[in-house]
Amino acid sequence: MIDLEYNSERELLRIPEYGRHIQKLVNHCVTIEDREERNKMALAIIDVMGNLQPHLRDVPDFQHKLWDQLYIMSDYKLDADSPFPKPLREVLQSKPEPLNYPKAASKYRFYGNNIQIMIDTAKTWEEGEMKDALVYTIANHMKKCYLNWNKDTVEDSIIFRHLHELSDGEIDLIDQNEELSESKNLMRKKIVKTTHNKNSYNQKNYKKTNKRKK
Repeated sequence: MIDLEYNSERELLRIPEYGRHIQKLVNHCVTIEDREERNKMALAIIDVMGNLQPHLRDVPDFQHKLWDQLYIMSDYKLDADSPFPKPLREVLQSKPEPLNYPKAASKYRFYGNNIQIMIDTAKTWEEGEMKDALVYTIANHMKKCYLNWNKDTVEDSIIFRHLHELSDGEIDLIDQNEELSESKNLMRKKIVKTTHNKNSYNQKNYKKTNKRKK
């Protein structure tokens, strides 16, 4: 009976891209006692690894990357004269810090995150005409965003209530007699702009058609 070697019984490849033969060469290089011979074999392994990855030759610090991979495949046991500092296991295996998920403005996603930034900025301003004008502009923009999402009329009281909630109660227009721009005025600009673009397009096509006829 021929003894078959199954992959499940073999040593785990630390960098599978280089294959098992390179891993066996690295393991043998670690066991070489003579330092000069060990350095020669390490350089030979680096040359073979470079030939297996020709698409990386133009990458900066290509040789540095190969030496780091050689140390990784040797489980950091290789003692060779590398032109680069030996990598540390703790540094390469350290886990990156978790990234914070982007904070959503609120449950009212149709306003967008920029509205929340504008509201937070308005909260830092001193009381006066400038802050009142900014708050009024924010409320009008919120109404426009609501109309783009809902495609229907919206009462100012709803916008004021949402603004009060997004500002943590610091901006309160609910009990004031403020009136925002009418819905038709907020939506009219978009319609006029679209009509103007269509007219310009039709005029250009009309001129091109007349030139061809002539």
